[in-house]
Amino acid sequence: MTQRATCVVRLEFTLVFLCFLATIMSVSSVTHYSVPEEMEDGSVVANLAADLGLEVKTLKTRKMRVDVVANKKYLDINKDTGELFIAERIDRELLCPLKTTTHCFLKLDATIENPIRMFNIEVEITDINDNAPHFRRGTMHLDISESSPVGERFSLNNAADPDVGANSVKDYYLSASDHFALEIQTGRDGSKFADLVLQKALDREQQAVHNLILTAVDGGVPTRTGTASIIVRVLDVNDNAPSFDKDKYVVDVMENSPIGSLVMKLNATDLDEGSNSDVVYSYSLYTSERTQEMFQLNPENGEIRVKEMINYEDLKLYELEVIASDKGHNSLSEQCRVTIQVTDMNDNHPEISIKSFQSPVKEDVATDTVIAVVSVSDKDSGDNGLVDLHVPDNMPFKLRESSDNYYELVVSEPLDREKVPEYDITFTVTDRGSPPLSDNETMTLELLDVNDNVPQFPQSFYTIRVMENNAPGALLSSLTAFDPDLHENQYLVYFILEKEIANTSMSMLFSINPENGNLYALKTFDYEIEKDFVFHIEARDSGSPPLSSNVTVHIIIVDQNDNAPSIVSPWCERGSVVEEKIPRSTDKGSLVAKVIALDKDSVHNSRITYQFLQLADASLFSLDQYNGEIRTMRMFSYKDPRHHRLVVVAKVNGEPALSATVTIKLLTVETAVKAYSDMTEMSLEYDIFSDINLYLVIGLGSVSFLLLITILVTIVLKCQKVKPSKSAPPSRNSVISERNSTIADSTLVSNDAYWYSLFLAETRKGKLVVRQPVPKGSRYIVSSIPRGTGLSETSDSAASTLQYPK
Repeated sequence: MTQRATCVVRLEFTLVFLCFLATIMSVSSVTHYSVPEEMEDGSVVANLAADLGLEVKTLKTRKMRVDVVANKKYLDINKDTGELFIAERIDRELLCPLKTTTHCFLKLDATIENPIRMFNIEVEITDINDNAPHFRRGTMHLDISESSPVGERFSLNNAADPDVGANSVKDYYLSASDHFALEIQTGRDGSKFADLVLQKALDREQQAVHNLILTAVDGGVPTRTGTASIIVRVLDVNDNAPSFDKDKYVVDVMENSPIGSLVMKLNATDLDEGSNSDVVYSYSLYTSERTQEMFQLNPENGEIRVKEMINYEDLKLYELEVIASDKGHNSLSEQCRVTIQVTDMNDNHPEISIKSFQSPVKEDVATDTVIAVVSVSDKDSGDNGLVDLHVPDNMPFKLRESSDNYYELVVSEPLDREKVPEYDITFTVTDRGSPPLSDNETMTLELLDVNDNVPQFPQSFYTIRVMENNAPGALLSSLTAFDPDLHENQYLVYFILEKEIANTSMSMLFSINPENGNLYALKTFDYEIEKDFVFHIEARDSGSPPLSSNVTVHIIIVDQNDNAPSIVSPWCERGSVVEEKIPRSTDKGSLVAKVIALDKDSVHNSRITYQFLQLADASLFSLDQYNGEIRTMRMFSYKDPRHHRLVVVAKVNGEPALSATVTIKLLTVETAVKAYSDMTEMSLEYDIFSDINLYLVIGLGSVSFLLLITILVTIVLKCQKVKPSKSAPPSRNSVISERNSTIADSTLVSNDAYWYSLFLAETRKGKLVVRQPVPKGSRYIVSSIPRGTGLSETSDSAASTLQYPK
């Protein structure tokens, strides 16, 4: 571009920019610029970032861009400087081919993100004088009768210049002629056209043909010209020309009228006769080629019919100039103007343009967040061009109009991916024509997951029964939680919440697979020691921040019949025989001995029954299967042997059935000692300390003394510890340490967790005291037979029944 052109550009830009500054307070939505056509690529139009108040350093990160116009990117933005520059040569005549206005605008939309903003840019492309006037026909032929009067006008083919304004055709010049002159006229659109005027009467005999040169000159600097030849033939006299009813006709036609439809019929009459009165209709040179392509003129009858499909959006008004000529040797003609106005109909569907669409978005996106920017348009006019845009009502979105025909899609309600993972949003645009036309476009909005859901267990409390004597590492149960979130937000990790019971951590007793929630036992459990456990398992997801929930687990140890009964009365060393002496004069039904067995299993597995395993004379002794009492069924006779061997078995009813046996050797004696009924309490109490019973009593006293010392030391240590919270419930696994043993008229209360005391009922020699070790955790209440006044009668079997606490 020359220096002069550059100065013009700068001057025009300065004027436009001053106008822009003057009106910026009233119009802030559109940025105006003005540039001449044919500028070189890379030429700077303006600093758009500065005009829009944007920081240049943010243009790249905010992805500023300019729309493409007609598949061409005439302008672009330098994201480093913020300057709007020419990206491709602009030809005004190509961009704005219709000369309906002197202004040619290039409307652009500039878009930035984070946040999304739209700027309307209007660049006026000013014309330069880069086109010379030219005539559609290089040679024009005119037949003029010699009788034509002075002053008669003849239409000439006007010159066309794609340029506008001062650069368009401004004047016509005619070569020197004595008979003809030019008269310049201006059309409604400001175009210039020339009429050839007869200044002097013609004489065919003197000159039959006149050759003229018509020159068209534009108003540009420098000026450009175009020429055409005019050949005038002088004809013989035909002094009557055809005549129209009116000089100007105005007619309306509906767009999209069928091809061949009649628009109107012209009628011109000629007063001449013969061939001089036959009228032929034709378009004048003033009628544009586009108009002639749209409408067909019948040269014989003057009918104007639709030749091509009429589109209101292309052109709303057509002007025709029709010439009616006769067929005389010296043809005469008359002109009339026909204005065809196109009536709009609703034949264009509204259009939707998605300018920006943000997908995916997080499900916790705030309400009123802009998701998309949409523009709508309709090429129709009036109500046919008014459009309405809407989205489905059952979606958590709404439309908000941001500017003329621009809408923002915003979030109207909170989103939840777990309920709806994605939305197919249909934008529907409808015009207000009759019938209304519509169009739609569907966009898919995907939601990204956030960690907003806590892991959930199917149950809030789990009760798991575990058979005692289980194998270490045995699978107890699978405690699986569910998290409806996705990816790392749904990956769960399981672990046991630490809790100590009797100085033992739960993690030493149980283990849980952190990936699938499988719960395992780390040790073999013994029902007689540990009966149940209560602890908590937590499931935690891998989100940020992580969310968790826990569940209570109650482990119940189920008893097995794994303990054989133990004979505690009559007491003897394993494998030895109990020897008892009874008088041969013992009466029928007398108590000979009482077998008592204990079982450390649960109630079901510790129900004991007694029976003889070996008995020489079944008619002499009886055994109560429930309380183990051995009594005489008759009196001894002289035939009975002195020695009797009794083998008693104690069985439990569990599975498998376990048992224990005791062998009692009875010796019947002839003695002068008083009968049992005559024995005094003194003799019984004296005999109780004879033989082995003396050592048992000494052992019992020693153990009781050590137990008392242990209790005192424990109380002192407990007092030094921090007092536990009153609200804390006692552990379900705590050891029950109270045992009550009632003996005859007195009660022995023992807090020793490792021993129990059992006092047996009367025997022939008195009261036998036996002390055996018992596993920690057991609790027994044993009642002995109350002390009686005689040996012949004893209390019923309930007196020695082994009772279990409930």
